[in-house]
Amino acid sequence: MQQLLDAQRRFFATQATKPIAFRKKQLDRLEKLLKQYEGELYAAIYADFKKSEFDTYTSEIALLYQDIKEAKRNLTYWAAKEHVPSSLINFPSKSYIIKEPLGACLVIGAWNYPYLLSLAPVIAAIAAGNTVILKPSELPARTSAVLEKLINTNFEPEFLKVVEGGVPETTELLKLQFNKIFFTGSTKVGKIVYEAAAKHLTPVTLELGGKSPAIVMADCKLKLAVKRLVWAKFLNAGQTCIAPDYILVEKSIETKFLQALREEIISEHFSVENHNYVQIINDDNFERLLQMIDAEKVWYGGETRAQERIIEPTVLRDIDFDHKSMQEEIFGPILPVISFESLDTILPKLHDLPKPLATYVFTASKKKKEQILKYVSFGGGMVNDAVMHIANSELPFGGVGMSGIGAYHGKTGFDCFSHHKSMVEKATWLELPLKYYPHTASRFKWIKRLLKLS
Repeated sequence: MQQLLDAQRRFFATQATKPIAFRKKQLDRLEKLLKQYEGELYAAIYADFKKSEFDTYTSEIALLYQDIKEAKRNLTYWAAKEHVPSSLINFPSKSYIIKEPLGACLVIGAWNYPYLLSLAPVIAAIAAGNTVILKPSELPARTSAVLEKLINTNFEPEFLKVVEGGVPETTELLKLQFNKIFFTGSTKVGKIVYEAAAKHLTPVTLELGGKSPAIVMADCKLKLAVKRLVWAKFLNAGQTCIAPDYILVEKSIETKFLQALREEIISEHFSVENHNYVQIINDDNFERLLQMIDAEKVWYGGETRAQERIIEPTVLRDIDFDHKSMQEEIFGPILPVISFESLDTILPKLHDLPKPLATYVFTASKKKKEQILKYVSFGGGMVNDAVMHIANSELPFGGVGMSGIGAYHGKTGFDCFSHHKSMVEKATWLELPLKYYPHTASRFKWIKRLLKLS
């Protein structure tokens, strides 16, 4: 691994990755390879946890194509020297910002969307002019293998290389001194990555998670709100970092909401056989989720098939914040519902909880919407929908506090893997004597005036 990193450092030092033409050529190559391997990508992810072609394309592959297309279209503009105003104190001069790549980068992908969450940061890193070592998650073993095949047989290892493996391999990689580490995963592992990076003062982006609430007010369009929430929650069997983790529903509509929730889940016919549902990724996560299902609290669902790692969509009612389902991010098809009397009672509680990756607000009231958005801190979210904000690359995607550090997507992703070098270029046809000795009273007076005007 050290030899691989050294090779990438040497290649980066040749300046070969910096020309815009080189970056676009690599993005073109990756796009063609995704199309060439699309069938293998579908087969691998279905073998790992029964994800359908439809869901794989719409939630992963299509977004990667969009990322590549956007990067190629905007790369010249993103990478261009950015001119900014000069201060009067530096007259005569011009000021500008140079966007330069950071160098050798490590991207550690996640298992729940193994193509998107591995390759989207890689696309951003390539666009910014870096070399990359990609460590995909080992949990979906077949998707890891197909990523290794796609990349390692088509790219030079000194530019882009997949390193497969589990905790031992990741641990060894984290001992090395990269120029940037990008990690997607749990807060627990994020802390380990952050600690390892700190030893080398390596900059990091941590895309983590948390318990993302959906707040449902009595004045919302209930049927539409429920339809959107059910889709967002049970997509990928709830194994989505920005899925609604739990529902906060206004007490006056709790019964109607729960009934609508049950009806909508039934109407969707969630199952692997219907190609709109997936397995839980492994036995450990299956067992972890089982501990959250309190039979006395089940409003709908609760049935499981251990041999197939299937947990049907499950709704829990009469839940409070002390319930076992509220102690950690669920990351599965279990949906606790908590009722509240008014925003004045629930917002202080949300304010004191760890900041989540997402929050969703369902209301027709502008006043209530503004009250929630002003009071609650979170990474990103939506009003009257859920999850779909990830599809807008103009929005930075990232967490805050315990849900992450930094952001990416679109230009924000390019900036994530770039250093913004600040420059002032002074003219040589004039040199004001004010900063030089002797520091006379007259010069001091002029310095004060200029600094006030700057």
